[in-house]
Amino acid sequence: MDKNQQGIQYMKEGKWEDAVKVFSEAIEENPNDPVAYINFGNVLTAVGEREKAINFFNKAISLDEKAGTAYYSLGNLLYEAEKYIEAKDMFEKALRAGLENSDTFFMLGMTLQTLDQPKLAMPYLQRSVELNPNDVDARFQYAMSLAYAELYEELIQELYEVIKLDPNHSDAYYNLGVAYAGYKEDLQTALDYFNKALEIQPDHILAANGKKTVEAALQE
Repeated sequence: MDKNQQGIQYMKEGKWEDAVKVFSEAIEENPNDPVAYINFGNVLTAVGEREKAINFFNKAISLDEKAGTAYYSLGNLLYEAEKYIEAKDMFEKALRAGLENSDTFFMLGMTLQTLDQPKLAMPYLQRSVELNPNDVDARFQYAMSLAYAELYEELIQELYEVIKLDPNHSDAYYNLGVAYAGYKEDLQTALDYFNKALEIQPDHILAANGKKTVEAALQE
């Protein structure tokens, strides 16, 4: 096991100081290896040293402009700092560098949604789901992009998939209620879904409001 692999194992075990030590040694032994800088940056991120982590990711990129993982890690830090435009740029660079995994597509999609660009987000979220069909968060966010696009039949099918993966996903039930009330005009089914959301999460304010509205409509 080389030092990078050893450091990653320490990270999995939560042995942060040991990981820092090993990655430091890896950098000393091979100062032109971008992987060691990326790993060191990931340790710093994990322990909350985000500004220092940025420096290590930038160093990795200076050594290898195709270091997709460095762009991805920078994107996550920028996203958490609510610097969404800069985060979008980093996730796009990660994809261009060849890091075409479900997480990269998901984070780019999420960033575009946050920037109020749901139509642009949709293909990235869809691709994330294709690459990892069991990712509940990706499926739900893809469903939300379908809702923004008013593709209600597809939305309903995706929400059913979310519930298959997570039977206690209150937001999925709530959004099914909205779809059945507004698109299907099936108020009783909508009410059932709002009730299910509230059964799972009693303080779900949107579901409570939906239930109240539908109940009033059914009594007319």
